[in-house]
Amino acid sequence: MKQKKRERLYMFGGAFIAAAGAVALTLTALSQSITYFYTPSELADLEEAPTRPIRLGGLVLDGSVKHPTGPTSGEQITFVVTDGGAEVRVSYKGLLPDLFREGQGVVVQGKLIGANDLVADNVLAKHDENYMPKEVADALKEQGRWKDGDAGS
Repeated sequence: MKQKKRERLYMFGGAFIAAAGAVALTLTALSQSITYFYTPSELADLEEAPTRPIRLGGLVLDGSVKHPTGPTSGEQITFVVTDGGAEVRVSYKGLLPDLFREGQGVVVQGKLIGANDLVADNVLAKHDENYMPKEVADALKEQGRWKDGDAGS
């Protein structure tokens, strides 16, 4: 009888260790693929700039889009993303979405270099006149920069 209890204890202990290992591996893999969302003001308030890729959301500052050789060249494009409180300069190499415009909501994903420059891998623009990414709309509402006529998702 004592032998059976010991075998059960070893079996449950081994199952617990295996389950804990699986959970640890899953959490490690997830933590490496998570991309945090920030607004320009939130980035400015951080004590240390993130070293991992991030998502940055806000409005494209009017007059800030610079196309070196034309809008469809696929060359390095720079623009400024703002939330009205702070600004981050974004560099992107590739074609921008068709609906990308100055003054419109945008979410860019990439890596910060320095405190105020982001090299983007991906640019997402709003898809119609009434849509703005939820994160951007929420951040603008928090800062009191939301216009009543605009609609979020």
